[in-house]
Amino acid sequence: MESDHPFYSNISENGRYADLTEDQLPSCDSLKNAVARALPFWNEEIVPQSKEGKRVLIAAHGNSLGDIVKHLEGLSEEAIMELNLPTGIPIVYELDKSLNPIKPMKFLGDEETVCKVMEAVAAQGKSKK
Repeated sequence: MESDHPFYSNISENGRYADLTEDQLPSCDSLKNAVARALPFWNEEIVPQSKEGKRVLIAAHGNSLGDIVKHLEGLSEEAIMELNLPTGIPIVYELDKSLNPIKPMKFLGDEETVCKVMEAVAAQGKSKK
Protein backbone atom coordinates (compact mmCIF):
# COMPACT_ATOMS: atom_id res chain seq x y z
CA MET A 1 0.00 0.00 0.00
CA GLU A 2 1.43 3.33 -1.02
CA SER A 3 1.35 6.41 1.21
CA ASP A 4 -1.28 8.04 -1.03
CA HIS A 5 -3.74 5.18 -0.48
CA PRO A 6 -6.92 6.37 1.32
CA PHE A 7 -6.41 3.87 4.16
CA TYR A 8 -2.67 4.37 4.61
CA SER A 9 -3.14 6.68 7.60
CA ASN A 10 -5.31 4.02 9.29
CA ILE A 11 -2.18 1.92 9.53
CA SER A 12 0.55 4.53 9.80
CA GLU A 13 -1.21 6.39 12.64
CA ASN A 14 -2.28 3.26 14.53
CA GLY A 15 -0.68 3.18 17.98
CA ARG A 16 0.17 -0.52 17.78
CA TYR A 17 2.74 0.36 15.10
CA ALA A 18 4.28 3.34 16.91
CA ASP A 19 7.63 1.56 17.34
CA LEU A 20 7.92 0.65 13.65
CA THR A 21 9.69 2.58 10.95
CA GLU A 22 7.73 3.42 7.82
CA ASP A 23 9.30 0.55 5.86
CA GLN A 24 8.26 -1.90 8.62
CA LEU A 25 4.58 -0.92 8.56
CA PRO A 26 2.28 -3.72 7.43
CA SER A 27 0.77 -2.98 4.06
CA CYS A 28 -2.01 -5.55 4.34
CA ASP A 29 -3.51 -8.16 6.63
CA SER A 30 -3.47 -11.90 6.17
CA LEU A 31 -4.61 -15.10 7.81
CA LYS A 32 -1.09 -15.50 9.18
CA ASN A 33 -1.23 -12.00 10.75
CA ALA A 34 -4.70 -12.58 12.20
CA VAL A 35 -3.62 -15.86 13.76
CA ALA A 36 -0.45 -14.28 15.13
CA ARG A 37 -2.60 -11.74 17.02
CA ALA A 38 -5.22 -14.15 18.37
CA LEU A 39 -3.21 -16.17 20.87
CA PRO A 40 -1.36 -13.20 22.39
CA PHE A 41 -4.73 -11.49 22.81
CA TRP A 42 -6.06 -14.64 24.48
CA ASN A 43 -3.10 -14.79 26.86
CA GLU A 44 -2.88 -11.06 27.64
CA GLU A 45 -6.56 -10.10 27.79
CA ILE A 46 -8.87 -13.08 28.06
CA VAL A 47 -6.91 -15.33 30.43
CA PRO A 48 -6.49 -12.72 33.20
CA GLN A 49 -10.17 -11.74 33.06
CA SER A 50 -11.29 -15.36 33.05
CA LYS A 51 -9.08 -16.14 36.04
CA GLU A 52 -10.74 -13.22 37.88
CA GLY A 53 -14.02 -15.10 37.42
CA LYS A 54 -15.38 -12.83 34.70
CA ARG A 55 -17.45 -14.15 31.83
CA VAL A 56 -15.80 -13.05 28.61
CA LEU A 57 -17.45 -12.50 25.25
CA ILE A 58 -15.17 -12.60 22.23
CA ALA A 59 -16.47 -11.31 18.90
CA ALA A 60 -14.10 -12.01 16.06
CA HIS A 61 -13.70 -13.38 12.57
CA GLY A 62 -13.61 -17.14 12.11
CA ASN A 63 -9.87 -17.14 11.42
CA SER A 64 -9.06 -15.53 14.76
CA LEU A 65 -11.60 -17.65 16.60
CA GLY A 66 -10.16 -20.72 14.91
CA ASP A 67 -6.77 -20.07 16.47
CA ILE A 68 -8.33 -19.79 19.93
CA VAL A 69 -10.35 -22.98 19.34
CA LYS A 70 -7.16 -24.69 18.13
CA HIS A 71 -5.45 -23.69 21.36
CA LEU A 72 -8.35 -24.74 23.61
CA GLU A 73 -8.95 -28.04 21.86
CA GLY A 74 -5.27 -28.89 21.24
CA LEU A 75 -5.96 -29.32 17.52
CA SER A 76 -3.32 -29.83 14.83
CA GLU A 77 -2.86 -27.45 11.89
CA GLU A 78 -4.63 -29.98 9.67
CA ALA A 79 -7.56 -30.39 12.06
CA ILE A 80 -8.13 -26.66 12.47
CA MET A 81 -8.16 -26.21 8.69
CA GLU A 82 -11.04 -28.68 8.54
CA LEU A 83 -13.00 -26.99 11.33
CA ASN A 84 -16.07 -25.13 10.14
CA LEU A 85 -17.03 -22.30 12.49
CA PRO A 86 -20.43 -20.92 11.49
CA THR A 87 -20.37 -17.17 10.98
CA GLY A 88 -22.51 -15.22 13.43
CA ILE A 89 -23.38 -18.23 15.60
CA PRO A 90 -22.12 -17.84 19.18
CA ILE A 91 -19.93 -20.59 20.60
CA VAL A 92 -19.87 -21.35 24.31
CA TYR A 93 -17.03 -22.99 26.18
CA GLU A 94 -17.19 -24.02 29.81
CA LEU A 95 -13.65 -23.91 31.20
CA ASP A 96 -12.07 -25.20 34.40
CA LYS A 97 -9.79 -23.10 36.62
CA SER A 98 -6.84 -23.86 34.32
CA LEU A 99 -8.94 -22.67 31.36
CA ASN A 100 -9.25 -26.12 29.83
CA PRO A 101 -12.61 -27.06 28.30
CA ILE A 102 -14.87 -29.03 30.64
CA LYS A 103 -17.30 -29.85 27.81
CA PRO A 104 -17.07 -29.65 24.01
CA MET A 105 -17.83 -26.31 22.39
CA LYS A 106 -21.54 -25.62 22.06
CA PHE A 107 -23.15 -23.58 19.30
CA LEU A 108 -25.97 -21.33 20.49
CA GLY A 109 -28.76 -21.65 18.00
CA ASP A 110 -31.24 -24.13 16.68
CA GLU A 111 -29.66 -27.06 14.85
CA GLU A 112 -31.22 -26.22 11.47
CA THR A 113 -29.87 -22.65 11.49
CA VAL A 114 -26.42 -23.76 12.65
CA CYS A 115 -26.27 -26.39 9.88
CA LYS A 116 -27.35 -23.89 7.19
CA VAL A 117 -24.72 -21.37 8.28
CA MET A 118 -22.03 -24.06 8.41
CA GLU A 119 -22.96 -25.12 4.87
CA ALA A 120 -22.70 -21.50 3.71
CA VAL A 121 -19.26 -21.15 5.29
CA ALA A 122 -18.12 -24.43 3.71
CA ALA A 123 -19.33 -23.21 0.30
CA GLN A 124 -17.34 -19.94 0.48
CA GLY A 125 -14.71 -19.80 -2.19
CA LYS A 126 -16.16 -22.70 -4.17
CA SER A 127 -17.03 -21.84 -7.75
CA LYS A 128 -20.55 -22.36 -9.01
CA LYS A 129 -20.92 -24.65 -11.99
